[in-house]
Amino acid sequence: MKKKLLSVMLASVLTLSIAGCQSSAVNGVSEDQNATNATDTSAGGSGETTSNASADLNIMLETPVESLDPQQATDGTSFEVIADFTDGLMQMDADGQAVNAIAQSVDISEDGLTYTFHLREDANWSNGEPVTAADFVFAWQRAVDPEIASEYSYMLSDIGQIVNAQDIIDGSKDKSELGVTAVDDKTLEVKLNVPVSYFLSLMYFPTFYPVNEAFYESCADTFATSPETTLSNGAFVLDDYQPAATTIHLTKNPDYYGADSVQLAGLNYQVIQDSQQALMSYQSGDLDTTLVNGEQVDQVKDDPAFQAIGAGYLWYISPNIQEVKELQNVNIRYAFTMALNREAITTDVLKDGSAPTYTAVPMDFAAGPDGSDFSADQEKFSDVCRFDADAALEYWNKGLEELGVSEITITMIHDADDAPIKVAQVVKEQLETTLPGLTVELQQMPKKERVQRMQDGDFELGLTRWGPDYADPMTYLGMWVTNNSNNYGLWSNSEYDAIIAECTTGETAMDAEARWAALYDAEKIVMDEAVIFPLYTQCNAELISTNVSGIEFHPVALNRVYKNATKN
Repeated sequence: MKKKLLSVMLASVLTLSIAGCQSSAVNGVSEDQNATNATDTSAGGSGETTSNASADLNIMLETPVESLDPQQATDGTSFEVIADFTDGLMQMDADGQAVNAIAQSVDISEDGLTYTFHLREDANWSNGEPVTAADFVFAWQRAVDPEIASEYSYMLSDIGQIVNAQDIIDGSKDKSELGVTAVDDKTLEVKLNVPVSYFLSLMYFPTFYPVNEAFYESCADTFATSPETTLSNGAFVLDDYQPAATTIHLTKNPDYYGADSVQLAGLNYQVIQDSQQALMSYQSGDLDTTLVNGEQVDQVKDDPAFQAIGAGYLWYISPNIQEVKELQNVNIRYAFTMALNREAITTDVLKDGSAPTYTAVPMDFAAGPDGSDFSADQEKFSDVCRFDADAALEYWNKGLEELGVSEITITMIHDADDAPIKVAQVVKEQLETTLPGLTVELQQMPKKERVQRMQDGDFELGLTRWGPDYADPMTYLGMWVTNNSNNYGLWSNSEYDAIIAECTTGETAMDAEARWAALYDAEKIVMDEAVIFPLYTQCNAELISTNVSGIEFHPVALNRVYKNATKN
């Protein structure tokens, strides 16, 4: 039953696509190789390049990489690059199914509480050392170590339910007591508190990736900050990177166990946050793939290179309920969410296929026991979340009366990227137009700063996004548990916490249908209290050169995977 449910959940991914520290030679890349792989940008608008560099894939990133430490990274851009040069126990196939990677096979006990992974004999780090079970033990212990303070530590505790993970995070047990054991160099045993139907799918999430302890210790505080301080066991080797870099380069790893199937010579990332500049770079041949939005979509939608691809991210506005008096008033929150014309945002501003969303869990990534999409019904919370200017005004006036004020000024922070800037401007206009006496002040900033501000509770409204880490509604609903690090608004509800706990470790967790129904109940509490103002589920409008094929797109965990891509 467990394996069947996992298969059903992951199959839903299909519905979204319309679509160490010594020298760089340790990583197997010389300066000569770097020169050979440098991109020749003299080609025309087809995205083709010349010489050996033509086999490099030139990719646009809309935001910089924040961290290449698998236990510290938290954003999709960082996850993508980490996964280019690191394999976990499992990986996703083209259909989003969990398949073997470093693990050659896995045994699951009859009660679903013990996973025994048998590692490949031919999996090696780029310094020549074998990948061992101890590398996973060390990495996972890092993930739950309070001194590391990994934001994704809950993936091992709340989500993965690994024995003793929560006690270690809380500081009541030592990290050595985590329920993961290196039986021998090539055998990893994992103990769970309760069966977790999607556990194998967690294994391709970067927080679970291995780290070589001796290499890590040799790097001291510089781990994962340069090519010299990273090791690869994956399809590519990092050979050009520094923190906040606008270009990142990786070269095919000749010692990768799957090297025969890797056709690209390398990956050449370019961080371009202005969409018009990115489009020009694509048209000049400097990029093989780029995002487009807004008016650009009208220009290129008939181009054979144009594709609309589901990205899985839910964009929403988070109100700081704990710290902002005005936002503690539920009528003010209702006024905000009902004043938002999501259809206009997606149709008139983004124009990239993104879908207006009125639920706390977005559409098209999680299927239930009967195979149905958890959020197919976008009208189930229409009593509290819809576009209705008259209702918004009524709630607004009621809220102002309860607060004893006639006007409110509030600040919304957002990323300094092209799409968030445009969306924030429209949100400001919609709110101020519908709600007299409201002034929305916008503050744009680098994503890293915006995330830190929200984590610190130093904001009033925050325009943010969340992508599913695994194919289950809990990847969203888990955020709103009291004291979760991603519960930016610091909202707390004991009834909600109890439902999530029952769905995680209680009897409900063992009954797929009962669990699904309980998760609906939890989502209703979030929506009834207007804990978030959902906006849209992101769809990426992309130009992908017609001589490129085999890029795999997923809405869960890793949005883009290149190891099977080809470029003619």
